[in-house]
Amino acid sequence: MDRILVSDPIDPAGIALLEQSAEVVRPPDTRPETLRALGQEVDALIIRSKLPADLFDAAPRIRAVTIHGTGTDLVNLVSATERGVMVANVPGGNAQSVAEYCLMALLLLGRNFRTIDTSLRSEAWDKARSLADPAVELERKTLGIVGVGHIGKRLARMCSAGLSMRVLGNQRRLDALPHGVVAASLEQLLAESDFVVLTCPLTPETHHLMNAGRLASMKASAFLVNVGRGPVIDETALVEALRNRTIAGAMLDVYEHYRLEPGHPLLSLPNAVLTPHLAGSTRESRERVGRIAAEETLRMLAGQAPISFVNPQSLDTKGKPWQAKT
Repeated sequence: MDRILVSDPIDPAGIALLEQSAEVVRPPDTRPETLRALGQEVDALIIRSKLPADLFDAAPRIRAVTIHGTGTDLVNLVSATERGVMVANVPGGNAQSVAEYCLMALLLLGRNFRTIDTSLRSEAWDKARSLADPAVELERKTLGIVGVGHIGKRLARMCSAGLSMRVLGNQRRLDALPHGVVAASLEQLLAESDFVVLTCPLTPETHHLMNAGRLASMKASAFLVNVGRGPVIDETALVEALRNRTIAGAMLDVYEHYRLEPGHPLLSLPNAVLTPHLAGSTRESRERVGRIAAEETLRMLAGQAPISFVNPQSLDTKGKPWQAKT
């Protein structure tokens, strides 16, 4: 029987599907040394956390990895491909949940709700009420989306159709933007947007895409939302921009390093709204992604190529996936 390491909790529906034909292994933690040790004893992994870069050297038994989401930067793809390890992901599985999170972020930031709530709990009623003075409506404001994929398309539709917002989009292929999204250079998007939402993947080109210069090119009244990957923003530059009110505020679900350590400068900034990488976590999305991740994992262990194949180069010289164990 195949053994599958599930590095982080997934929906019970996915676990039940796996247990029909495999043994599920749950680690006590996701430290690199733990994953290396347990990886030597399993045939596949389902992950939501970053794997050690040398995992496949330490655990040659692994034949398949499924990313519970879209982030291919969680896996050393070069090493996986060299060793014939198939890697799959689940693009779009939590897109609706993340798009709704982004819409919530625009409302929270535009209406200053986080600061008002904090004030109301510790200060006078009238003091808290006065904090609504700079609040803005979303209608007819400009939204800039960097990376208009599964999430960006849904958010654009919500905001253009539901709130009459003007939507600008920037991505590698400007000719592939959906209807209603106006193509814009990054410079134009940052200069004209009242809200900038980052949903792009992390690549060498997008690493520190939002640096000090680009943050300074935004409106002083603008807000930044990041649900893509943390290192897309130069976090040191963002802290300075928020402190100096170069931009009005930010809402972040991802960070340059996966966890925010106690005492991190962002934690003390009143114009930063922070969540612990949960934009895609709803009951519906967890059930959907957990089931698809389980199906993809079992598909690969059965010797079949996954539907969402991240590294098809991992096929053997005959163009066939690994054969199932007998």
